[in-house]
Amino acid sequence: MILGIGTDLANIDRIQGTLDRFGDRFRNRVFTETEQRKAERRADTAGTYAKRWAAKEACSKALGTGLRMGIAWKDMAVSNLATGQPVMHVTGWAAERLAEMTPPGHEAIIHVTLTDDHPWAQAFVVIEARPLPPRGA
Repeated sequence: MILGIGTDLANIDRIQGTLDRFGDRFRNRVFTETEQRKAERRADTAGTYAKRWAAKEACSKALGTGLRMGIAWKDMAVSNLATGQPVMHVTGWAAERLAEMTPPGHEAIIHVTLTDDHPWAQAFVVIEARPLPPRGA
């Protein structure tokens, strides 16, 4: 069953301007160390940050809160599997919210997809509840 859906569109040039203006202050407030290492290794650093920004916004919307009610930017983080597939991790208040919205006997799965076509970066997040297997199965 679907628990939440969120999407966001971020302007890569706007993110670049924010990086130019605030640098580490912006990076350290919004992105985890893992996200920063990933972005700084990429040729399109601003595009990588913009996709992750959009993913955090989309995740907060899928959680049904937006960026309010205690969710911090770093409570949501994007990493990549070896295949390149993006994966969303939640901690802190975001993890608490996810647990609250997950029905008993289910596990929550967060699906995320990212794309960009300069000057835009886009993310979609779908939170799914899957039934847990029966005990002893």
